[in-house]
Amino acid sequence: MFGKKKSGSDAAVVQNAAKTLLANVRFASVDKPVKSIVLTSSVPNEGKSTVAYQLAQAMASGGNRTLLIECDMRRRSLADMIGVRARYGIYAVLSGQVELSEAVVPTQHANLSFLDCEPHIPNPADLLASKRFLHLVGTVTADYDYIVFDTPPIGTFVDAAVIAAIVDATVLVVRERFAKRAEVLGAYEQLKKADANVIGVVMNMVEAESSEYYYAYYNKDGKRVRKSKGHTEDGPALPPQRGGSAAGAVPARTEAAPAEPATPVRHAPHAASPSETSQFTAAAAAAAAAHANAGVAQVRPVNPHRAGAQATSSRFSRK
Repeated sequence: MFGKKKSGSDAAVVQNAAKTLLANVRFASVDKPVKSIVLTSSVPNEGKSTVAYQLAQAMASGGNRTLLIECDMRRRSLADMIGVRARYGIYAVLSGQVELSEAVVPTQHANLSFLDCEPHIPNPADLLASKRFLHLVGTVTADYDYIVFDTPPIGTFVDAAVIAAIVDATVLVVRERFAKRAEVLGAYEQLKKADANVIGVVMNMVEAESSEYYYAYYNKDGKRVRKSKGHTEDGPALPPQRGGSAAGAVPARTEAAPAEPATPVRHAPHAASPSETSQFTAAAAAAAAAHANAGVAQVRPVNPHRAGAQATSSRFSRK
């Protein structure tokens, strides 16, 4: 996404991508923090210089003293990108013409400085492999919190491998649908031969829709509506709801009616069937006749446990 020239909310997406890259660089080595880092690519025009500049800005925005060094001595681009012009460059420092402090210039971003290189430097690979350049790397590592080296493509020149062998980490920038698989693998193998610490790959110039997350909502029909430049457009619908509802339908929210106070429920007395009534009437008549024939004899309870006593039962003996 770094290579896309956009404005507004998309610029915030680029900044967020650079901060995410910085966080991943920190996570790559917790025990030994990364201070110096090389950015390279397999072929030209993959946007490595843009990624290097955005990463340096992310480092500087956190209050870290950051130095961005132009090491692509054959095709310089950072000076035009940043908008600064330095009187001296890295060759003047290595040759002893000026001090490092005279060649490093500030940028429009706080805590971010820039060291350019002169054009048409003879034998750049030999210059980068010299002891003076190794001493320069040690000096800037002690003076700054982060150092970012923008180097030429590893598939074209060996300069990036030379610097990668003496810095803390290396990141390979790959442009989406641009570099071939064999070219990317060849660049990685070349870095590993130089014993470089390749901590990851940056996929550049990819389409990103993360900014739309904050400007989208779902309507009552379950369709995603996105806002852009004053108008709305329909996006993908919600997946079907479980439980047999229609696809993309959102159940409407209804208000429940107020509950009425509960009243006690009284059960009606059990109504005897005609057969039970006739049996009860016949039994009552027989008992009345027996009582009349016996006079006013006293009715005594019968002990069913007593010897010789006969226990009787009736379906109406208990209630």
